[in-house]
Amino acid sequence: MAGDEPEYVEALIERDGKIVFTGTYDQAITIAGETVSAVDLKGKTLLPGFIDAHGHIYLAGIQRLTTNLLPPPDGNGDGIDALVTLLKNFQKDNPQAVKNSGWIAGFGYDDSQLKERRHPTADDLDRVSTEYPVLIIHQSGHLASMNHKALEMVGYDANTKDPVGGIIRREADGKTPNGVLEEMGFFQAVFPLMAALGEENQERIALAGAEAYAEFGFTTAQDGRATKDAVVMYRKLAAENKLKIDVASYPDLQSETEYIKSIGTESDYTNHFRVAGVKLSFDGSPQGKTAWLTEPYKVPPAGQAEDYRGYPAIPEASIRQQLVDMAFESNWQLLVHCNGDAASEAMIDAMGKAAEKFGNEDRRSVMIHAQTVREDQLDRMQTLGIVPSFFSMHPFYWGDWHRDETLGPERASRISPTGSALQRGMIFTTHHDAPVALPSAIMVLHITVNRLTRSGQVLGPEQRVAPYVALQSQTSWAAWQYFEEDSKGTLEVGKLADLVILDKNPLKVDPANIMNISVVETIKEGNTVYAM
Repeated sequence: MAGDEPEYVEALIERDGKIVFTGTYDQAITIAGETVSAVDLKGKTLLPGFIDAHGHIYLAGIQRLTTNLLPPPDGNGDGIDALVTLLKNFQKDNPQAVKNSGWIAGFGYDDSQLKERRHPTADDLDRVSTEYPVLIIHQSGHLASMNHKALEMVGYDANTKDPVGGIIRREADGKTPNGVLEEMGFFQAVFPLMAALGEENQERIALAGAEAYAEFGFTTAQDGRATKDAVVMYRKLAAENKLKIDVASYPDLQSETEYIKSIGTESDYTNHFRVAGVKLSFDGSPQGKTAWLTEPYKVPPAGQAEDYRGYPAIPEASIRQQLVDMAFESNWQLLVHCNGDAASEAMIDAMGKAAEKFGNEDRRSVMIHAQTVREDQLDRMQTLGIVPSFFSMHPFYWGDWHRDETLGPERASRISPTGSALQRGMIFTTHHDAPVALPSAIMVLHITVNRLTRSGQVLGPEQRVAPYVALQSQTSWAAWQYFEEDSKGTLEVGKLADLVILDKNPLKVDPANIMNISVVETIKEGNTVYAM
C-alpha cells in the first residue's frame, strides 16, 4: 500500500513490534536467521491493519452487548413484531444483565427497513415490558424510542419542551411524548443513563468495542464525540495495559469545552491511547431525516411541512464559529459531523473564517460523513484543505431509501461522492461509523467499490472507485488523516507491525465478491489480537 499502484513482496520481518524488512523470501531468511518464528500465509493476503477513519468504539461495545435489532443481512429486525420478539428473547436469555442494569436495551432498528416503515412507539415497546424501562436506539445513532416506563424515568411528559437541536415526538394531542426521540431529545436523556452504568460495566463495554474492531481487522480505532468520562476510562484501561489496539479519542468540543481546555491533545499514544483532537456535530442523520439540507427532503417526516430540510445541531452561526475558532487557535485537529449539504456549507464557511484569523497550514480538518456534499463544496474544501471522510456504507444500507424517500434520484446518486473527490486528486477516507453499521472494513471496501443498493441497483456508477483506491482510504490515507503516516498505513521498514491477514486478495477477486472476504487474523505491533 506504499504507492499509487499495488506492490507485492514475498516476505516481511517483524521485530519488537516494528517492520524491519520487506522483500524476497531468500533475503528474509538470510537476515532473520534460523531462530526466527516463520509464518507461511499459504496464499492468504497480508495488508496493513485497517485504520478507523471515523467511528465510536465505545458505542460499538454497547452494540455488541445489547439486543441486535439490525435488519438483514446483519440481523433479524425486519418488523416491529420481530423487534419485540428479539427484545423479549434477550431479556429471557440475559436475566442477570437486565437485572444489573435495570434496563432492556437494543441497538440498530431501522424504520426504513421495517415492514411498517415507521418508528416503534412507546405503545409498541410496552409489549416488551411495562415493568422494566425499554430503550432501543436507531441504527443511525441519532434517534431512539422508549416505552412509557423509560419516558417516566427520564422525566419526559406533556410539559417537557423540545430541547435545542432535538425533538420529542408527540401523540396526536401534540403534547404527550409518543416514545420517539430525535437528536438532543435522545442524547440529553440517554447520556446520564450511560454515566450511571458504573465503572465495571463501562469498562466491559469499552473492551467489547475493542474486541469487535479487532475482529474486523482494525488496529486503530476512533472514539468520536467522546465524553470526559470516556477519556478518563480509556486512560485507566490503557494504564492497566488492557487496550490491545490503538484508540484515538476526539472529545465533543461543545459539551466538554472546559475539560478539553484542561487536557489538550496528544500526538503520541500512551499504552495504545491518545486524545487526538476534538469533534463537533453540525447536524443529524439523512436516513433518520434529521440531516440539515439546503433543498427539502423528498418525503418529509410525518407532521412536517413539504419544505422541511432538517435542522442544525447548533443553530447559532456565532456559536459554531466560536467553537471552530477555539480549535484553530488551540491547534487541535477538528472533526465536524456534516451529513447534509447545509451543514457542510456551515463547516466550510466557519473553517474559511477561522483560517483567515489563525492560519491553515496542514491542519487536516475532517468533514465527517460528507454525504451530500456538492461539487462546488468539494472545490472549496480542497482549497481549504478539508479532508472528506465518507460514510461509504450508505449506498447499500440506505441507497434505495435515499433514492425513494429522503433525497430523490439525483442527490442520492451522489451520496458519499468518492469518485468526485478522486477526480480532484483529493485524499479522502471512508468509514463505517460503528455502531451505525458493524465495524466491517470489508463491507466499507465492498460498498465503496460497487455501490450496489439492497435491491441490486448501482447508485451513482460514476462515484465508484477501484479496489486499490478503496483500500488506500482505510490504510495509507487514513493514517495520513491521523498524522500517523510515518508509523502506520503501509508495510514499510520502520513502521509498526500493524497487520491484517485476509483469506483472499481484494484486488484479485471479482469485485462483486469482496464482501465475502474474511479476516483471518489481526496483528497489533507483532501481537495477535484476533484470530479466526
